[in-house]
Amino acid sequence: MRAAVTVWDGRISPVFDVSREAAIVTIENGTVAARSSASIETPNPELRIARLIELGIDTLICGAISEPLRTELTIRGVRVVGFVAGEVDDVIQAFIAGGLPAPALSMPGCCRKQNRFRWGPRQGGGCRRGRGMR
Repeated sequence: MRAAVTVWDGRISPVFDVSREAAIVTIENGTVAARSSASIETPNPELRIARLIELGIDTLICGAISEPLRTELTIRGVRVVGFVAGEVDDVIQAFIAGGLPAPALSMPGCCRKQNRFRWGPRQGGGCRRGRGMR
């Protein structure tokens, strides 16, 4: 599996749509087998998506992401784990452990929006634990 984690100064980039760099992580048998970085900077959303596909990305882990980009990535077979915040290494370890999404690694105030994508409108009941509105 190859995952891309958008990076800005050692942390998750706050907005995927304008991210410049991604940490590319190859995960095998529950560990990081390889790690590199790649430029994903482009003003064109279609080229940004094409770049991730070219890099062989299965999963994108990012901060905020616009709905059109999320939808297009999903259509192209890329799993999107959005509205994530924190140190890149912490996020990668949580992802490997199956711990994303997680309240401790969520963007402040984004819990309800993130749950909407997972359970649909009114099904998640907002945050079940941790930060966010109840």
